Amino acid sequence: MEDMLFYDRMQFAFTITFHYLFPQLTMGLSLMIVFFKWKFLRTKIEKYNDAAKFWMKIFALNFAMGVVTGIPMEFQFGTNWAKFSELTGGIIGQTLAMEGMFSFFLESSFLGLFLFGEKKLGHKLHFLTGFLVFLGSWASGFLIIATHSWMQNPVGYEILANGKFVLNNFSALFSNPWLWPSYLHNQAASLVTSSFVVAGIGALYLLNKKHLEFGKLFLKTGVIFGVVASILVAFPTGDLAAKNVVKYQPITFAAMEGIFETEKGGSEIVLIGQPNILEKKLDNKIAVPNILSFLTYQEWNAEIKGLNEFDEKNYPTNIPGLYYAYHIMVGLGTIFIALMLASIVQLFRKKLYDTKWILWSLLFIIPFPYIANTTGWYTAELGRQPWLVYNLLRTSAGASPTVSSGNTLFTLLGFIGLYLLLGMLFLILVGKIINKGPQTTR
Repeated sequence: MEDMLFYDRMQFAFTITFHYLFPQLTMGLSLMIVFFKWKFLRTKIEKYNDAAKFWMKIFALNFAMGVVTGIPMEFQFGTNWAKFSELTGGIIGQTLAMEGMFSFFLESSFLGLFLFGEKKLGHKLHFLTGFLVFLGSWASGFLIIATHSWMQNPVGYEILANGKFVLNNFSALFSNPWLWPSYLHNQAASLVTSSFVVAGIGALYLLNKKHLEFGKLFLKTGVIFGVVASILVAFPTGDLAAKNVVKYQPITFAAMEGIFETEKGGSEIVLIGQPNILEKKLDNKIAVPNILSFLTYQEWNAEIKGLNEFDEKNYPTNIPGLYYAYHIMVGLGTIFIALMLASIVQLFRKKLYDTKWILWSLLFIIPFPYIANTTGWYTAELGRQPWLVYNLLRTSAGASPTVSSGNTLFTLLGFIGLYLLLGMLFLILVGKIINKGPQTTR
């Protein structure tokens, strides 16, 4: 049973990790495309329209990959996690069905019109189609995170005699206190990814001395969006999300921060340390006293519960993984803020386009927002374990008892091979678009 559960979790973790590489760019990029199109309508300068169409090509490839890699996850609800689907389908089926029926079709329908309908529609209706693509992509994220938020903090439900969860308050799904901080944090993080990609491609063009006009436009736009998004990820959205964990999942917060023993007189914030589960302590730690208490409760001496206050059977399944995922996310987020602040300073000094170290930094940092987003999701998911529905349904109770570990491992290996090929094809196609550059209409 343990092997079966392990492979079930590994398969879903792999497929959803690969899948989310694509929506995190499309959600942020859709807003930036709308911005470029709006700038064109306002100024009548063609480069903004050319920029919108260039990035929409990359958006379309990301969208297609997101669809292809998202479908297998839907099937896994019925194969690997059939018991979970049976027990909670009356609730999570609501938001997942709405995401498919409304958001996905809105986004996909108007994406086609934006890609191929400019001449027929005219510029104002073309802008409207781009805005509806943006609306669909952000609504899709909202409904997915509404599902996720219910699993983290279940609301508006009752449990029948047969163990099934049913919804008794539909509006509670969307007024869940976990939802809005998580959603805004996620959307700001997706905008960080798109900002760094846009700025990084602009830096590439400037370093290669090609498409210079667009290189400057992409770099400037990416930096402006990026500095705002990087700060928003930390505060207020990250701060609100962390306070939700403190309030609703205090055991998770203790594991995230590596607090094994409750500290009297204020909790320190750990900058570096390695969890030692056997001895229940952090090895080689470097910490700053009382800062965590202040950040959490705005009181220097506030007490934060340690893992010693909770039953070990409810500890997060993988405390080291949770701790490192959280600290990687926070560490990268700090680097993003610092780099974007340095970039915006150089932009205002009119020296950004000639500051080589910033250009190279923006180019080589492109993969790291993807890593930060992935570790952010790992923090949320590892933090909820050992529960599928927090404090109500354990992960071990949600797996399909009739799907063997051998079958799951075989299909996992198949997914790895297939996704490797898809990923290489995607990179080749995107590389060709970037190498060709935006096509001017002048």
